[in-house]
Amino acid sequence: MNLADSGGGGDDRDAGNERYAGDDTVGVGPMPTPWPTDERFNVELLEHGDRRNVADRYRYWSVEAIREDLDRDPFPVEVAIENWEHDFNIGTVVRNANAFGVRRVHIVGRRRWNRRGAMVTDRYLHVEHHRSVEELLHDASSRDLAVVGVDNLAGSVPLESTALPRRSVLLFGQEGPGLSDAAQDAASLVCSITMYGSTRSINAGVASGIALHTWVLQHAPGPPQSRPSGG
Repeated sequence: MNLADSGGGGDDRDAGNERYAGDDTVGVGPMPTPWPTDERFNVELLEHGDRRNVADRYRYWSVEAIREDLDRDPFPVEVAIENWEHDFNIGTVVRNANAFGVRRVHIVGRRRWNRRGAMVTDRYLHVEHHRSVEELLHDASSRDLAVVGVDNLAGSVPLESTALPRRSVLLFGQEGPGLSDAAQDAASLVCSITMYGSTRSINAGVASGIALHTWVLQHAPGPPQSRPSGG
């Protein structure tokens, strides 16, 4: 298991480089002085404003400080996505993972993945790479995490009426082929998402959001407490 390059070629730029260019309506402007001395705050953000796509409780915080805070009490759920053909949905899977409090995302197969849909949310969580499903299964088993496949397959059970394991890795396949045979064999449970229209499938980005929200409804405590941006 190897730590994937989750920062875009090793670039550890912090703060303003995530801003929505030219849009001063997003986020907050410069903080009036005197500035807080807490080391969690980033001087560039305090001076120029924080236009990043972060929750209000993290305004003006450095990336590292946000990561450390999110790591303090992580949910016992992780996400894995197969990447054999450079699936364009992986970025959305990563962004959904961040949104629902997941701290670790596993890329199975090819190491390189399309980060566009992640909207730099990969900076705030841990992205790990596995060369095979077997490597993922070994990692999950070593930490007592059940592997739960999500795909509309014969024999799968409806996600909306299934009790998901609290300690789990939600595993998604690629657009088109879905979960590989190895992934199906590795999963202790495969859940399907019931659909009512004419399409036979939805992409992994959409599916991951639905599955993670289901896990949150079953296992997560209430929403995080809001903290003022000034401290």
